[in-house]
Amino acid sequence: HDERYRQIAKRIVYYRIRKRLSQEELADKIGISKSYLSKIEAPNSTKAFSLDVLFAIADGLEVDVIKFFMPTE
Repeated sequence: HDERYRQIAKRIVYYRIRKRLSQEELADKIGISKSYLSKIEAPNSTKAFSLDVLFAIADGLEVDVIKFFMPTE
């Protein structure tokens, strides 16, 4: 599942940048550490994360969670 996590991570970064949020701002907004978010977003990371965290990230970015599973615009 490593490649799937990497693709989701790319989309998280894409939407975070579109929202003009830093990792620290998003992490604070959703109640996780910047270090944890950084590990999730790292290009070569295979950091597994829960659906709860994924839902929180989607809410923090104000995007539907399904966007993380679709090609970026």
